[in-house]
Amino acid sequence: MSSNVGNSQVYEDGDQKNVPRSEIEQEKKDKRFHEGKENSHKANDSKDQRSIANKLAREEKRENESDEESEETKALKKDPTLPAKMHGNKPSRGAEIDAEIQAEEEEELRRKGKA
Repeated sequence: MSSNVGNSQVYEDGDQKNVPRSEIEQEKKDKRFHEGKENSHKANDSKDQRSIANKLAREEKRENESDEESEETKALKKDPTLPAKMHGNKPSRGAEIDAEIQAEEEEELRRKGKA
């Protein structure tokens, strides 16, 4: 039964068609292979499904890795304002305060060592 009331375009399905369920299932299957990312396991994840042997192998590998520090980390330990200066920026007030405290502590240690 059709009606002659209103504009006929309102009653046409146009873009309101449903996607077949089989097509949706196929898309899900295709996307599954792209879900996992490489190196996505976190070493301290309690819900990780890795075996104990795999966890032990990872820890052994970690022990053999050297703990190399970046230049910025080394510079930060020597002078808190140096990383900002290396990048051409003005050091933050906190970094300046840290540098002052570090200088005061070094002087205090020198005085105690000599006294």
